[in-house]
Amino acid sequence: VQLQASGGGLVQAGGSLRLSCAASRRIFDSYDMAWFRQAPGKEREFVAAINWSGATTYYADFVKGRFTISRDHAKNTVYLQMNSMKPEDTANYYCAVPRGGTYYSSRPSDFRSWGQGTQVTVSS
Repeated sequence: VQLQASGGGLVQAGGSLRLSCAASRRIFDSYDMAWFRQAPGKEREFVAAINWSGATTYYADFVKGRFTISRDHAKNTVYLQMNSMKPEDTANYYCAVPRGGTYYSSRPSDFRSWGQGTQVTVSS
């Protein structure tokens, strides 16, 4: 499974960014997908997930109300819209697919196919 994350960059606190993750149609049409992030010296942590149809979403408490995950089946792409960003959101952001295809856990070990990630830096 190949996942390509993009859209990272430098933004000021309070600003917005939208991340994209492209996947093959075979994977995209059938699999739930998720975003994780990892800051230097910290463990990888769950950010958000979305089921295969886009009808159900899951969020970590620290992004509720600020981040929105969505997917576009026509473009085989999952998005992470990040608003009201904070310096603590600075991290490398990764998209991933749950092992078995269905979201059931937020533990990084229950996901695969991380890709190279995209760096997000929020300045204060």
